[in-house]
Amino acid sequence: MTQHDMKFTEIVDAPALARAVSAIAAELGGATPEARAALLVEMRRVSNVGREKARSLLESDGSGLLCAARISHLQDTIITALFDFATTHVYPSQGSGTGAGDGMTVAAVGGYGRGTLAPGSDIDLLFVLADRRSGREEEVAQFVLYVLWDMGFKVGHATRTIDECIRLSRSDITIRTAILEARRICGAVPLFDALTERFDTQVVRSTAPEFIEAKLAERDQRHRKSGDTRYLVEPNVKEGKGGLRDLNTLFWIAKYFYRIDDEAELVKLGVLSKGEFKVFKKAEDFLWAVRCQMHFLTGKAEERLSFDIQREIAEALGYHDHPGLSAVERFMKHYFLVAKDVGDLTRILCAELEDQQAKEAPGITAMITRFTARTRKIAGTLDFLEDRGRITIADKDVFKRDPVNLIRLFHLADLNGLEFHPDALKRVTRSLRLVKNELREDAEANRLFLSILTSRRDPALILRRMNEAGLLGRFIPEFGKIVAMMQFNMYHHYTVDEHLIRTVGVLSDIDNGRDMDAHPLSSKIMPSVEERQALYVAVFLHDVAKGRPEDHSVAGARVARKLCPRFGLSPKQTELVAWLIEEHLKMSMIAQARDLNDRKTIEDFAQIVQSLDRLKLLLILTVCDIRAVGPGVWNGWKGQLLRTLYYETELMLSGGFSEVSRRERALFASEQLGKALASWDEADRQRYLGLHYEPYLLSTELEDQIRHAEFVREADREGRVLATMVRTHSFHAITEITVLSPDHPRLLTLVAGACAAAGANIADAQIFTTSDGRALDTILINREFKDDADEIRRATSIGRLIEDMLSGKKRLPDVIAPKSKQPRKAHAFKVPPAVTISNSLSNKFTVIEVEGLDRPGLLASITAVLSDLSLDITSAHVSTFGEKVIDNFYVTDLVGHKIVSETRQANIIARLKAVMANVEDEARERMPNGMVAPPTPRRASARRVKA
Repeated sequence: MTQHDMKFTEIVDAPALARAVSAIAAELGGATPEARAALLVEMRRVSNVGREKARSLLESDGSGLLCAARISHLQDTIITALFDFATTHVYPSQGSGTGAGDGMTVAAVGGYGRGTLAPGSDIDLLFVLADRRSGREEEVAQFVLYVLWDMGFKVGHATRTIDECIRLSRSDITIRTAILEARRICGAVPLFDALTERFDTQVVRSTAPEFIEAKLAERDQRHRKSGDTRYLVEPNVKEGKGGLRDLNTLFWIAKYFYRIDDEAELVKLGVLSKGEFKVFKKAEDFLWAVRCQMHFLTGKAEERLSFDIQREIAEALGYHDHPGLSAVERFMKHYFLVAKDVGDLTRILCAELEDQQAKEAPGITAMITRFTARTRKIAGTLDFLEDRGRITIADKDVFKRDPVNLIRLFHLADLNGLEFHPDALKRVTRSLRLVKNELREDAEANRLFLSILTSRRDPALILRRMNEAGLLGRFIPEFGKIVAMMQFNMYHHYTVDEHLIRTVGVLSDIDNGRDMDAHPLSSKIMPSVEERQALYVAVFLHDVAKGRPEDHSVAGARVARKLCPRFGLSPKQTELVAWLIEEHLKMSMIAQARDLNDRKTIEDFAQIVQSLDRLKLLLILTVCDIRAVGPGVWNGWKGQLLRTLYYETELMLSGGFSEVSRRERALFASEQLGKALASWDEADRQRYLGLHYEPYLLSTELEDQIRHAEFVREADREGRVLATMVRTHSFHAITEITVLSPDHPRLLTLVAGACAAAGANIADAQIFTTSDGRALDTILINREFKDDADEIRRATSIGRLIEDMLSGKKRLPDVIAPKSKQPRKAHAFKVPPAVTISNSLSNKFTVIEVEGLDRPGLLASITAVLSDLSLDITSAHVSTFGEKVIDNFYVTDLVGHKIVSETRQANIIARLKAVMANVEDEARERMPNGMVAPPTPRRASARRVKA
């Protein structure tokens, strides 16, 4: 492509700039401060105009490579003008034998050396000196650098002689890579030619294996640092797996090994096919377009494609909404498919390099290589061989001869614990056209696949290799539809296909007893699961219908009914898989959002699962699903909620749920507490036993009742009206704060506000009132510190803040205000506020579910409105899914009745939606300043359900 085609003259007029620079020297001299100031102004003007034009051209033609080349050309022109000004007017040559600048050359290195530069990238320069005797050249270099720094550029630089370049590049791979890509910008041509010639003969020659090994190790370390997956939903476009640095590494290796300067030569050499080279250039152009847009949008060298800019980048690149997928999700799917293409190209090149190195090894080395690389037969097959612990193909027609071998390759690798030879995976990728309906319906191919999926070894690893090779989505087209699909939210950390494969990995860990400590119940019941195959298939397919306009659980069940018979499952197993997929979100939502002490919750869930076998399978699927969402999503508290729901439902399904009346069970619980407090003075004991109502006695463990009793007695002895008590559960990843206070309609609002001010996330709240008008509330917050002592100090500090707010020492608006700013990422998301009111989820309470965009202090705002509406909160259950929050409140009116009036329900919904939308209303303006303790005594039943 010519410079005219690249529209370089539209970016910068080099002759005009040279004339402007000469005019400055003629008017103001060369080495004067005035000349330097004028030069700086002109250079800034040229740079700003040129970059704006580059951005405009990017918007019109969409080519990232052209944009990067245009900015690189702009920078070349500026540096050349500065160099000419310095060598001609500031430090002119004093001798007659050499012209200006003959003693040095300025070279671009790094990405800039390839003739590409992102808008916010560093400028990497190498000043090559003929020698260091005169010192003039180093002064020239300093002049150029200082002007560039004053222009606001970050400049990486080195000033070296050719001898120094050669010596350092032999010992330092980073310096060697920089010189490998060096490109002359200006200065002495013979000097630059001498550097490249000596570098090629004295450094590159005969050191290819060493360089390749170092660059691949560097790549692997970079991948590990960035999460070792190309499917993170906030990828690093430059350094992440499948990003630009991986493409750079491919070219560095190819250039070093094949001694080429242009990637197109890889096609002539037979390393890449024409189609693969086209994929290479398209991937490079796309990644550069994304990177340039990111830099332009943020005004800095932003390399992480974070949520808060994804939507704008998608719009800038011209993506539009489609049914089931938003524009940003379509853009990100394209990104991840490109990242996958980069992985394919890496495998192809590595396979070719390994073959070439084996062919070119001289003399005794070749003989040793042939001996150590001797292949071995694999039992039961003539089509595949073992090559140093890796499975490879016996001949190039293996897949063409029998397409089932595409699946058999992965099955044998699993059976024999072998890694994959890059040549085998290259052949798989190049043979995907063989995957047709005949193969998909082949009984043997499906039997082998089911064996891979349900393997007792490492099914996730094999599935991931199949996916990376492109085979998994071809063999199962329904899976292919969700390959590289992301969900635009802060909850899911991976693309859908990566999430499904990771879910299988978690199930395998539980199945093999590797997760006993984290998941004791799932690990305990897994050996008793009869339908192990059905469970693995359900786990693998549970999100396979994501991205469709309809509910993915319902659509996924329909997909399962189609695929399971193909895999060889019986009609009974097929229906079980379909049921698990259709209900796969149910157990998680009920455990986190419902009151598990409410019998109606357990009855409703038992009606859904209907059998102990289904209950076991749904529990394990739920655990695997949450665990595979991403780091930090699973915690011990979620595990405890799921275990509680499991045990309560198991009891009901097995007929062991007590039929004894609620009153009788409460009397029995009171008697048990009385026995536990036998050491107390009889009068104190009877007085304390008279404090609690049925809900407290029936829903609180005896151990906790005893702790509460000692806590209340100690507070009374010390005359404390307000008191808090803390304890932490490391396994449950939860910290408990118990609050004793005079009852107050806004008590939960104040407690929630204190927690928000301290940065604590409330997971659950149990609210009880005693017969003497006090509140005994238990607030569960997510644990933050690993060490118990640190966590206790944190919780104690939060407890003191709660006491200060309840006593009126601190005001709620004051403590929440510093925390009220929404996280930057949250602004990228829109979660329409939703409020539902149900009287069917509980026999005693109305359940209000609130869903919307999370923000600091939201729970305090919601509870303030509920209090204003004269609703008594009995329990609150808070679930956060990334940027979205779903809060459930069990409430009654002031006399303990459900909210049945449609007019009143409509008013509640309207007020809560206003709060969720962050719209100011009376309730928010009347948020309390605090509560002076003790308040005027009142009847306990006036505001809250008796405990």
